[in-house]
Amino acid sequence: MEASRGGHSGAVVLTGAAGMGKTALLDEAVAAARDLPVARVAGIESERELPFAALHQLCGPLLPRIDRLPQPQRDALEITFGLQAGAVPEPFLVGLAVLSLLAEAAAEQPLVCVIDDAQWLDQASARTLAFVARRLLAESVVMIFAVREPAAETMSILRSLPELRITGLRDADARELLAEVVRWPLDVDVREAILAEARGNPLALLELPQTWSPATLAGGFGLPQGRIEESFLRRVDILPADARMLLLLAAADPVGDTALLRRATAHLQLSPEAGDPLRTAGLLQIGSRVVFRHTLVRSAVYGAASSADRRRAHQALAHATSPETDPDRHAWHHAHATIGEDESVALKLEASAGRAQARGGLAAAAAFLQRAAELSADPARRADRALLAARATYRAGSPDAATALLASSSAGPPDELRGARISLLRAEMAFASPTRSTEAPGLLLDAAQRFEGIDVVRARRTYLAAFAGAVFVGRFAGDTGLAEVAAAASKAPLPEGAAAAPDLLLDGLAQLYTDGFDGGAPLVRRALDGIRGSATDQDMVEQFYVVSHAAHTVWDDETWQELTSRHLRIARTTGALSGLTFILYQRLALHLHQGEIAQAAALIDEVDAVGVATGDGQPPVAALAVAAWRGQEADVARLLPGVTETLTARGQGAVLTAMHMFTAVLHNGLGHYAQAHAAATNATSYPPEAGFANWALVELVEAAERCGDRAAASQALERLATRTGPSGGEWGLGVEARSRALVTDGAAAEPLYREAIERLGRCRAAFMSARTHLVYGEWLRRAGRTSDARAALRTAHEMFVSFGAEAFAERAGRELAATGAPARSRVLAASTELTAQERQIARRARDGQSNVEIGAELFLSGRTVEWHLRKVFTKLGISNRRELRTALPQNALAGLPG
Repeated sequence: MEASRGGHSGAVVLTGAAGMGKTALLDEAVAAARDLPVARVAGIESERELPFAALHQLCGPLLPRIDRLPQPQRDALEITFGLQAGAVPEPFLVGLAVLSLLAEAAAEQPLVCVIDDAQWLDQASARTLAFVARRLLAESVVMIFAVREPAAETMSILRSLPELRITGLRDADARELLAEVVRWPLDVDVREAILAEARGNPLALLELPQTWSPATLAGGFGLPQGRIEESFLRRVDILPADARMLLLLAAADPVGDTALLRRATAHLQLSPEAGDPLRTAGLLQIGSRVVFRHTLVRSAVYGAASSADRRRAHQALAHATSPETDPDRHAWHHAHATIGEDESVALKLEASAGRAQARGGLAAAAAFLQRAAELSADPARRADRALLAARATYRAGSPDAATALLASSSAGPPDELRGARISLLRAEMAFASPTRSTEAPGLLLDAAQRFEGIDVVRARRTYLAAFAGAVFVGRFAGDTGLAEVAAAASKAPLPEGAAAAPDLLLDGLAQLYTDGFDGGAPLVRRALDGIRGSATDQDMVEQFYVVSHAAHTVWDDETWQELTSRHLRIARTTGALSGLTFILYQRLALHLHQGEIAQAAALIDEVDAVGVATGDGQPPVAALAVAAWRGQEADVARLLPGVTETLTARGQGAVLTAMHMFTAVLHNGLGHYAQAHAAATNATSYPPEAGFANWALVELVEAAERCGDRAAASQALERLATRTGPSGGEWGLGVEARSRALVTDGAAAEPLYREAIERLGRCRAAFMSARTHLVYGEWLRRAGRTSDARAALRTAHEMFVSFGAEAFAERAGRELAATGAPARSRVLAASTELTAQERQIARRARDGQSNVEIGAELFLSGRTVEWHLRKVFTKLGISNRRELRTALPQNALAGLPG
């Protein structure tokens, strides 16, 4: 908090058992804040199923500042809080909106956010606040969470935040505190029993002695036993019946609304004096709000109540809650008051689930739907609702619970549509699982075939998803791989009317993987042209994986560039972080293809940041790829074993192929041709695979030829030509001409080298263009044409230096030196002093984007962007944005992801 006064931010999570003093420490922190504004909220156990309940409490007082947010963020927050209708906002866009709102609130003076009992936060609020806490840097915002242990689910959400464990008092301090509480003589055995039971827990030391009278404690009759909750319950048990029911009503109501509690009390005809014993015992205070002595009183009372009494309390609260102004809490109380099956209540819960989903509250929607399924009298409705609950539960991040709900849905009466949807959800869950992705192609194929007789359009889209799954698992596909998916897809029925671009893509991929590139590649290219011109943003989100793979499979780097740029814009605009990692990987590969190694490196931090934000830990694939292109052998050697092991365990064959291909690039650059030969052979070892396996064929031709293995080089060239020729395009035909030149003897090779240089110079393949100048220069030098070789090698060397491709630059430099013309020394641009994130921000600032706009794209607050820019200005020796254009060479920032 002291650092926040200097413009810094921070977060900490206090963890400890109930009663250890976390709330007392929070109170101390609030007192220490002195003149600073404090936003405080506490999780409530019975409110865990209501979406964004805690977030609304925290942000409610700050909403007058919402007009200062960018429009997409403002809309996301207003939809989330039910202030306007609209499409469900992406969870991470909501998080960015909250981050911006807190930053705005802290613009004048630091803001302290205190979140107590975080173990009871609703999941949507917990994930949003964790996202915000991880992105804090220069907003002058402090976030302090308190979590009661054990709370594995909450701690998994808050992981990576600094943790401060609160443990029990030392023995001497515990004795001193007990002496303050019990001021009369205490039997030695009783004192030791209390100390042993409390185990240094301050609340236990304060509360346990109050369970027994002084005489009992002094005489040693009836030693204290049990948990703190039990000590509270002993005090509850001696209360009159009306007081106990009033206490249960308060425990079952998460709102703390005094008027609501009085209406429920009146409905149960409790005596007006029912609250007097509670006040006397210090268990409950009923004023402008209903406040428990401690949250443990609430949980202990509710947990110990009989099911009949709980139903009675919820029935009274349902009667007291307006179905018009608060329909969700009304439905929730009504559901907990219901025994057996009740379709009317199930319908109310289904409507509540719809409202929760519209606000992005997937966990709440899942809870509503699960209870609705339990109350459904009709077995078919029960199965349908269980399926809806399973989908919401899975999307809320609870795959095990979703699996149980799917089993319940599968047990319902037979229904073809439901069966297809169950198969589809099982496939999606397998695809996303670190250990079950290899099951996805078969499950998706089953779902697609089930949809054929029900919904042809859905069937064909599911076949495309099956292609994506088969591509992703690659060599680990087992019984259902690309060949099997293609064979089934080729028989899929056609939709009525004119074929849409995705239908052409499906037919093209099916033909490509069954009959080869001759018929399939031209059809895939036609489909990609159609998708570029007609795909909606939703189409892009759903089909990006298979579309982007298809683009570089048929050597269409213009479509690859356009689609990745568009999808990146969509993901950043909507906050769709869940799919952003794959998009960033595609952009990284595209930057490497274009010779933009610095720009690719700038994405490494963003890939890592997205992994932290989403909780989806990824092996350092991006770092390995960049290291390979740069020629950093030690880094690749350090990273490759762990990456290979992880990708193999996860069944991610396509990524493993890319890693072997990247390794081949590294060794070809270093001149380690035997190692490059081995890596490229591994990358091309799964015949049906395309994508990066295509690139690996190019590496294999070069490595094998340099090793003197002309047979392997010729075989690789033959395989390559079957893919490049039918695909057409300058990129594919250029690498084919280059590869053919490498295995051609005598003067016949020269026109092939020249053709390759011309073709590659007309597309985005700048890195391969430089490599073609290199091998052409090497060929010219061996042919004794020193002057011509010097020109080609100098071009290659200068290109590699500008790219930052150290190994290839050194290889070209050695060849150039052999011609008698030493390579020029490399001049480092000033931009190398900037971090990857600073370069991204500098590029956007140079192009005129505001701090808020930059933050929206990079999931930062505007104030953090401003902090980074001040560091950029200092490093570059400038004072404002206008000077960015002259402070750095244009090529130092050109092409950064945006």
